Amino acid sequence: MKQSSSAQSRSQPEIAEVSDAPLRQFMGYHIKRAFNVIQADLNDVLKTFELRMVSFSVLVLIVENPGIRQSQLSSALAIERPNLVVIIDALEKRELIVRDRLLTDRRAYLLQATMAGDQLCEKALRAINTHENKLFEGIDAAMRSTVVQAMRTIEAQS
Repeated sequence: MKQSSSAQSRSQPEIAEVSDAPLRQFMGYHIKRAFNVIQADLNDVLKTFELRMVSFSVLVLIVENPGIRQSQLSSALAIERPNLVVIIDALEKRELIVRDRLLTDRRAYLLQATMAGDQLCEKALRAINTHENKLFEGIDAAMRSTVVQAMRTIEAQS
């Protein structure tokens, strides 16, 4: 009689430590593992400002590009328009941004940061700079530049 899979698994020795060695040959795996660390730390920093990575990114681009259209923002951040509308609504509800209809195209909105949005963005940027400096303190400027260039090269090839 064939043993059930649960009976077989009970007779197997317990794995003390899992090795990810086969995955460590892939650069993408290392990038993902590093991103997980960066993202977790960044999420903790942004939580203080009641922002997530995507809402922070949207706010920064609006602050830096006054009068940006939602379509331009969607393209710049590679966010689907319906998803962007939800983020814009949340930022507008918090009075961090305003959206005004474009006079020449009633379907388009121009986005502007409010004074509160500018101030929050500035504080969040300072906190993130501190976060990155702490997180990457063991990586010198030349290596940082090399890593950024490698990431840009990968992005450009897509």
